[in-house]
Amino acid sequence: MTATLTVRDETTGSTASRSFTLEFPTERITVRELIRERVYQEVDDYNRAKPDVFHGLVQPTDAEIALNGFRMKKQREIDWKQQYERAIEAFEHNRILVLVDDHQAESLDETIEITRGTEVTFLRLMPLVGG
Repeated sequence: MTATLTVRDETTGSTASRSFTLEFPTERITVRELIRERVYQEVDDYNRAKPDVFHGLVQPTDAEIALNGFRMKKQREIDWKQQYERAIEAFEHNRILVLVDDHQAESLDETIEITRGTEVTFLRLMPLVGG
């Protein structure tokens, strides 16, 4: 039996968000496994379809910020491992927060129990402009 959770993407200072589901073979995963599966799936989806805009957790190299995603300067395949490493770094440097239901995940090794209705929010923090 697979465990399914709902993922939402949000950005500070923006009302736009995106929602999708992820499936896991077990009901207990770590934050690291969540990020890995999420990044792998979004890169695989992009590489199969090659749309104009990449809808992912972190910005790929040679991409510019676009409305609700990242526009690739040159159409190419994205390396999921490189994206995964960037996502892990963003989590470790608090540029991305992971909220599981009403709890903020503090560590990559923190365990998440997937139950019916589990919702995970990836909150991207945007730096303030000006000063």
